Amino acid sequence: MSKKKKQKYDGVVYSTDENFTYSAFDSLVEPDTLPIEKQRLRIVYEKKGRNGKPVTLIKGFVGKKDDKENLAKIIKQNCGVGGGVKDDEILIQGNSVDKVKNVLQSLGYKTS
Repeated sequence: MSKKKKQKYDGVVYSTDENFTYSAFDSLVEPDTLPIEKQRLRIVYEKKGRNGKPVTLIKGFVGKKDDKENLAKIIKQNCGVGGGVKDDEILIQGNSVDKVKNVLQSLGYKTS
């Protein structure tokens, strides 16, 4: 059985408007990456909802997915841990709040 992804139409089932056009790709446009000085990142330690496994989350990055993945790669290399990008957040395995904060501040990001 093949698993095909269904397109989401944001609740549009049927329209009687003759001029109606649904553009599924309007919501998929990525915002341009803000300069480092204008980024305000929040660093959060969390265990809830992750089977008790500790995770350091970095929230608030505004930009393209590639730039977010590159930042995650730099953080993972400097902290010596695993992680990734999921749901517009950068996940770093373990309780690495202090290390992540130091790395981000050395890169020029404002953190809280």
